[in-house]
Amino acid sequence: MTFAHPFLLLLLLLLPLAAWLKGRRGSPPAFVYSSVKLVAGLSGAKRSRAGSVLVALRWLALAALIVGLAQPRLMRSTTEVKASGIDICVALDLSGSMNTGDYLLGGRQISRFHIARAVLKKFIEGRPNDRIGLVVFAVDAFIASPMTLDHDFLIENLERLDIGAINSQRTAIGDGLTTALNRLRDVKAKSKIIVLMTDGGNNSGRVDPIVAAKAAQALGVKIYTIGLGNAEIVQQMGLPPDYLPDTDTLQQIARLTGGKFYRANNAEELKEIYTEIDKLEKTEAVINKYTQFTELFPWFVWGGLTVLLMELALGQTIFRRLP
Repeated sequence: MTFAHPFLLLLLLLLPLAAWLKGRRGSPPAFVYSSVKLVAGLSGAKRSRAGSVLVALRWLALAALIVGLAQPRLMRSTTEVKASGIDICVALDLSGSMNTGDYLLGGRQISRFHIARAVLKKFIEGRPNDRIGLVVFAVDAFIASPMTLDHDFLIENLERLDIGAINSQRTAIGDGLTTALNRLRDVKAKSKIIVLMTDGGNNSGRVDPIVAAKAAQALGVKIYTIGLGNAEIVQQMGLPPDYLPDTDTLQQIARLTGGKFYRANNAEELKEIYTEIDKLEKTEAVINKYTQFTELFPWFVWGGLTVLLMELALGQTIFRRLP
């Protein structure tokens, strides 16, 4: 149940104040008798509770009318979402070098993996009508999430990932691409793309990355490649060259499939890359939303009026007071 005007419920807070003020108006009216003998016969009379009953009915009626003014309603909502026709599979590198803290965010160092995961999460949240899947790779490649429109489930799986979740000693880019390609091979989407994020070169696995790219080309799958790592900081840290991406291979993969290669030297560049991909692969989605309301306010209004009439009727009949 929801309320069309919930702020009006604040008026309920005024009822206790109004009751307190009513009780502070002064002494109740009384008759003045010249002698108590005139009312001697009433000495055994008990105090009637009629007044408190009538007052309670009056406050109950006011409360019901206030709730009616807030317009309570039962809401039934149905949303029909038609997918945009784009299927996206993300292939994310989980090799040990992704733990290198050569990105800066808010003045502190952050690893390539953690910034890649944060930016990917925002990208997923910005494309609610696309089926998105997630593949991770290091020594081997694994499916972290199948192609799905349930992005809450996808993000939960993404947040569970960390370096070391799989054997992280090497980087099997070709196997990662092949696993992602298998997710897209049988789907009938108008556009199928792979977003590959890696910070190294292919040094493991059974499939050569160029062979995987040619297979993607044959299947009409476009691959966007993103090379991670800050070359300047890597040099300052004294790390070997294999801590940086194989840009030649990544460029060739993108060129073969009609995609695009990006080099992310810092966190801001990575965010801009995903913003650009989001603009390049965009279609209009059709969302039909139906909301049905069942209004409940007549029940409260009529109930309040009924209680008010009951209070008036009882006050003039059974609980009638002396003038």
